[in-house]
Amino acid sequence: MRAIVLSAGYGTRLWPLTEDRTKPAIPILGKPLVGYVAEYLASHGFDEIVVNLHHRPESVRKALGDGSRFGVKLHYVLEEPEILGTSGALDNTREFFDRDTFLVVNGKIITNIDLRAALETHRRMNALATLVLLPNARRERFSIVETEEGRVTRFGGMPDPSATGPAPLMFTGIHIMEPRIFEFIPRGVFSDSVTHVYPKAMAGGEMIAAHVGSGRWRELSTLQRYLDISLEMLKDVDQPYSAGANTVISPSANVTEAILWDGVEVSAGARVNRCVLADNVRISENEIVENSIVVRRDLVEGKTRPEKALPGHFQGENFVVPL
Repeated sequence: MRAIVLSAGYGTRLWPLTEDRTKPAIPILGKPLVGYVAEYLASHGFDEIVVNLHHRPESVRKALGDGSRFGVKLHYVLEEPEILGTSGALDNTREFFDRDTFLVVNGKIITNIDLRAALETHRRMNALATLVLLPNARRERFSIVETEEGRVTRFGGMPDPSATGPAPLMFTGIHIMEPRIFEFIPRGVFSDSVTHVYPKAMAGGEMIAAHVGSGRWRELSTLQRYLDISLEMLKDVDQPYSAGANTVISPSANVTEAILWDGVEVSAGARVNRCVLADNVRISENEIVENSIVVRRDLVEGKTRPEKALPGHFQGENFVVPL
């Protein structure tokens, strides 16, 4: 079966970690985020996968290769000169998906939601498309999806965190589609499934089904979420920190609840707690770094901070973003 993993976004809320790579290429405990997605799809029989690229495309190619180590066969499609959006990405690859039911999944999630159950819902409802939803029990900032009798009726705003009662439903970034969806996708322009395509299809009487799944779902779209989810996964494997290749930690350093990428050096007497240290960061002797994202100074010096990115400051050889 075929799928597309959406990997073209800029990941501005994850800057500066996305200065030299796209969001799906960011490592999570030593494995690229998009690698978790590829393995997940392979486990459900989706073994031929398109990956769309735009921002820092070489970083995804390097992270995934030909896909064989994740159990899939990959096809890369570059979007240029402009990024095309979720449905624009499908328009750009429509010849790959014009034969059978296919899957669309966001490249920034880690999940174990049962796709077989979602496919059963899709076929039972005879749907043009099926959105995989989850209850948003913590009322986080994910748009509300309204449903009635198993079908999507409306895409709403953000939930009220102080509200009580049943948890609203949120979209997981997983869609199942029929090739006929291309009748509603405009040609050669930026378009978004939720904003442009699904409302048009629903207005025309098409069935957009809602499958309310269950299981673990993690979405890594902000620096805080990246750190929190990485530390949560560290607890699952009972480790105090994660260290990448060629990372050196002095025996007298204190490193706890930390994510260290490749080539990191933590010098004698230093203390690192609840931090992400990106590639080749060096923490000096007796330096204390807590609750922060740290990249090399030369990675971002002279660069413009994206509008949605958190502010940071230069500290010696490093650029530090406090959380």
